[in-house]
Parts: sequence; C-alpha cells; structure tokens
Amino acid sequence: VQLQASGGGLVQAGGSLRLSCAASGRTLSSNTIGWFRQAPGKEREFVATISGSGGRIWYADSVEGRFTISRDNAKNTAYLQMNSLKPEDTAVYYCGAGSRSPNYYYVTGDGMDYWGKGTLVTVSS
Repeated sequence: VQLQASGGGLVQAGGSLRLSCAASGRTLSSNTIGWFRQAPGKEREFVATISGSGGRIWYADSVEGRFTISRDNAKNTAYLQMNSLKPEDTAVYYCGAGSRSPNYYYVTGDGMDYWGKGTLVTVSS
C-alpha cells in the first residue's frame, strides 16, 4: 500500500486548505485512515481519524470544530478540510492507514500500519 498526501501550502491565518490522501496498491475501504502532524521541533501528533465506513470519526481537541475528515472509498482517497487555520497549525501533515478502530489512534497517537510522505502546511500570522 502506498499513500500520497497532497494539498499543503502557504495560507494566511483564518484561511482554509484541503488535504488529500490517495491510496494505491489495494483498496482501503475497510481500514481506518488518519491524519497526523509534526510541527518543527515537536513530536508527531494525532489530528483526526475516520473509520472505513466513515461512520466513526475522532478529532484532536485542538482541531475539533475547524477541521473535517472525510473519505471517498470509490476513489480510495481521504481528505482533511482545514478551516480557520492558525499559525500553530503549521506542520508537516501525514496520512496513515491502519487496521484498528479510529479511537485507538486517538488514544495512542500512533500505530498506523502504513504511512505516506507528508505535505507541508504553513500558516502565516
């Protein structure tokens, strides 16, 4: 399985970006997909996860109400819509796929089976 994250860029505070995570190699319709981020000098942290069906979603407290995770299993792609961006959202964003339930990754902050290369999001003040 290969995951490719895209959609990062430079945006002003208060702006929006939409990240995409395209999977290839096999269908991931039964897998949890998640977004994580790593800011400069910090450890990677959990952002959001979504179950295979899309019916269960978890968000980090820091992004709840501003970010929306979704997926299109027909396209084998997941998305992260980021609104009301803040400078503290600046980070490299990674998508991952795993076999556990979405809340597992919320609790552990890690554990994905597959990882994509990150995409940089920079929010200017």
